[in-house]
Amino acid sequence: MAGNKMIFISGGVRSGKSTWAEKKILHAKARRNIYLASGKAYDKEMAQRIERHRQDRAHDGWTTIEQPLHLEDALPQLKAGDAVLWDCVTTWLANELYAGWETGTPCAAQPGCMEKKWKALQETLQGIRGVSATLVVVSNEVMDDFIRDETYQRWLGRIHVWLVAESEEAFEMENGFAYKRK
Repeated sequence: MAGNKMIFISGGVRSGKSTWAEKKILHAKARRNIYLASGKAYDKEMAQRIERHRQDRAHDGWTTIEQPLHLEDALPQLKAGDAVLWDCVTTWLANELYAGWETGTPCAAQPGCMEKKWKALQETLQGIRGVSATLVVVSNEVMDDFIRDETYQRWLGRIHVWLVAESEEAFEMENGFAYKRK
């Protein structure tokens, strides 16, 4: 992947990934700090959590771009020299993989649908790297958990392997501690 530095951070739920990633961005001293958020409020609890995160970030001068689907649509909003934190891959994957479930045909059930989204994701991340000073990508590590959705796990594993290969640095968070893996 051409462009500027990419850092991949994975770890379990509530392991400290996002907080640690935010600090990486704030230390980058970029033109703007961009929080590229994939969360979508499907229920009241998630809506409250998203609002709490918005308020927390506002105090630190973040520019938030909420992009739960079609990550590529965020690219025109970025400026040269921005530091970008994308949080998170697992939420984006669930949103994209199951887009269309309301009509009875999620992407996961449509031949070639996720492959197109995967190609668009790779191109989008290359585009973000092309304009940003730093790109930090956060994802949950769920491969050790018992997941009943093999399609989700297969795609997440494929995406994680690619992200680590393309990143200059990769960290695994555990109990608030970052362990450098690459």
